[in-house]
Amino acid sequence: MSVVVEIVVYNIESAINAQKGGADRIELCDNPAEGGTTPSFGVMEIVRQAVSMDVYAMIRPRGGDFVYSAYEYHAMKRDLEMCKRASLDGVVLGILKPDGTLDKDRCKKLIDAARPMKVTCHRAFDVTRDPFEALEACVEVGFDRILTSGQAQTAPDGISLLTQLVQKAANRISIMPGAGINETNAKHIVDQTGAKEIHFSARQFQPSTFNSTIRFTDKLPQETGKFVANAERVRKVVEALGN
Repeated sequence: MSVVVEIVVYNIESAINAQKGGADRIELCDNPAEGGTTPSFGVMEIVRQAVSMDVYAMIRPRGGDFVYSAYEYHAMKRDLEMCKRASLDGVVLGILKPDGTLDKDRCKKLIDAARPMKVTCHRAFDVTRDPFEALEACVEVGFDRILTSGQAQTAPDGISLLTQLVQKAANRISIMPGAGINETNAKHIVDQTGAKEIHFSARQFQPSTFNSTIRFTDKLPQETGKFVANAERVRKVVEALGN
């Protein structure tokens, strides 16, 4: 059985490159400096027109933690409507309570509102207080998969917990390793954990010719270039996995 390859992308060019490299699916986001937020409706529509593979959009109204106000929650519901209008295949979301548990009530309402799109629980999972408790909560509310690094900084560091999660999930929900995955370690992670899906960026920095002395952010050199998914890096992972 082939392993599903998902590429996280932050611009239209990356989406096109992910398809050229043989990816099965993309997670479309904005704002890499904040770990990904909801992309614009215009970008959703153009990406949907530009690629034939599955397109999932991040539903995250801001950076920071995953405890959301009533206003932010309603914004997420509106963004789900935009994803449907753009004919996307799925969405990626997650809401936590202040005690570090999954907000099952609001997550379930968003999942129900998202159908028939597929729904992934994003890495909010990695900051829950108990990964096995969170796993059962994700199954209960109806998530299709969980994107996780195994509650570590990177998936290679979290490989032990990832393996346990795949076993505990027992095909009730897909466990998709992500964070720190590349062409040198993807096959090892899949072989070790038994995961059937994998998530990575394959990104490469493209410098700009613009004035590099002016910055609008102190986190990433966005004004002097951009990060773009590299089709060849995607292809190397696809080939390494035997797809």
